[in-house]
Amino acid sequence: MKGIVICKETGIYLLDLILDSEINPVLLSSFVGALSLFGAENMGKIEEITIKGLSIQMVIVNKFDLVLIAIMDKDFVKEDIREEAVKALDMFYHLYKNEIGDCTDVSQFESFKKVLYDQIVEYFDRKSGKNKEKIRDFGFFTEAIAQTKN
Repeated sequence: MKGIVICKETGIYLLDLILDSEINPVLLSSFVGALSLFGAENMGKIEEITIKGLSIQMVIVNKFDLVLIAIMDKDFVKEDIREEAVKALDMFYHLYKNEIGDCTDVSQFESFKKVLYDQIVEYFDRKSGKNKEKIRDFGFFTEAIAQTKN
């Protein structure tokens, strides 16, 4: 896993958790936003991008007028990665739906990086058989998500 970027469907950057310093999240947001707008008008929603030569692939989730981009090595095992990406985007939206609309200060989303990081660790633990729990408690975030569902 090289990183995760969340942006608006228009390409406006909101948040990233970059684990590979060679990735520019703002530029990537603009690039995927442009592709999403082009695809929506001409071919439909883009779900996955493989860039040959860079040895990376991106799984893209479009939901709530947001885009989550999961960037991985080309040989990364993608088992259940789309479901994990959907879960992360759902959590982000339900926690910040009131702040996303006219957002000018993206620093308010910084605390979500911990949720993303914990989700990545849990994913790798589950895939390696270390963690038998289905969903770990994220403290405040778990409670906040529960309240938004009620």
